[in-house]
Amino acid sequence: MLALHCRPYSQTIGGAIRAGSFVNTISSRTTAPGMPSLRPILSLDRLGSVIAILIGIALFAAPFVIYRANRIVAGDGRMLVDALPPTGALGVMIVALGVALCAALVRTPLIRLAAASLGLFVIFPAVGWSAGFITPAGNTFARVSPSLGFWLLALSFALLAADALTRLRLGPWVRLAAIAVAAGAMTVLLVSGAWDNLSLLKEYANRQDTFWREASQHLWLAFGSMAAACLVGLPLGILGHRIRHLRTPILQVLNIVQTIPSIALFGILIAPLGYLATHVPLLAALGIRGIGAAPAFIALFLYSLLPVVANTVTGLNQVPTAVTDAARGMGLSARQRLWQVELPLALPVILAGIRIVLVQNLGLATVAALIGGGGFGTFVFQGIGQTAIDLVLLGAIPTVALSFAAAIILDAIIDLTRRGSP
Repeated sequence: MLALHCRPYSQTIGGAIRAGSFVNTISSRTTAPGMPSLRPILSLDRLGSVIAILIGIALFAAPFVIYRANRIVAGDGRMLVDALPPTGALGVMIVALGVALCAALVRTPLIRLAAASLGLFVIFPAVGWSAGFITPAGNTFARVSPSLGFWLLALSFALLAADALTRLRLGPWVRLAAIAVAAGAMTVLLVSGAWDNLSLLKEYANRQDTFWREASQHLWLAFGSMAAACLVGLPLGILGHRIRHLRTPILQVLNIVQTIPSIALFGILIAPLGYLATHVPLLAALGIRGIGAAPAFIALFLYSLLPVVANTVTGLNQVPTAVTDAARGMGLSARQRLWQVELPLALPVILAGIRIVLVQNLGLATVAALIGGGGFGTFVFQGIGQTAIDLVLLGAIPTVALSFAAAIILDAIIDLTRRGSP
């Protein structure tokens, strides 16, 4: 009799234990409507911890700005507490430390994004304020430049904002709006005069006309070579897809061009273009010479062909055979299948190649200044020759900003084409 009663009892206890563990598991993973979540609100974030460490180094171990008696002499670093009035330095430190705590402990993307935005909103005007605070009144030779502390803070806040945007998984239109807001905020900052005392803006003021001329030249080299590569590369990619025994030779030749260093390719083009300019007056009249924009444009064009051709071939190869068979069964000709079916489906992959080309060309166009091609590289190499770091930044910062904006805009366009693909 005892044995008969013990077995059901043990089963009952075991079932209760299992049921209890099941309820605990469910309660730890779900939350009833109207009840607070049982998950901890604060938890240590790995990337956020690294960002917090960088912020700590920027605040307490790195100079915020560098003061120079003139534009080319070595300067001395000023920590944040010395670069701003006491109340301003205290306010910046409080905001930065708050952002560091948020990055390390808070996982909610919107809160992280708001904290990063607040940090950027504070430090960018603060560095301009610092230049006005440190520069002696009436001194037109002194130069104040952002130093390691400022760049570490800007990098930390930007990383936190990028991480929050990635976690939010924003749609393409929201990303485009975000880049427009960032560009608008930077424009307001520059127009307001908050940075007028910075050495970077003083270099710009001395070269304002030259800056915009070189900017237009830089954009022409980057976008013009990309457009020419699309006009030639898309038909080559379609040809390589249609005639398979031509695909390998085309890609191999373009791969060889891609392996040539940019400086070497510029040098290789000097001799033949110089010869053509000497013996063909029409080419010389058109501006084609051994040095200048012509060899830079041709080199960028050659570098751009491989991504365009390869992505065109890859995109067309990824079109499902069943789709093309269905289009053929509907009576569409080969040309109609290409324009109405295959190219629309391959468009996201083709645009990814164009994105690679544009970002690549915006960077490589800087090197064109070495052979007289112009562009932002003019300021970079002039600054290196004069040991003027702010002149280097005058050419480097717009190049980086353009590449970053181009990547975000084309990524959003690629997402839109994927959503709109048939």
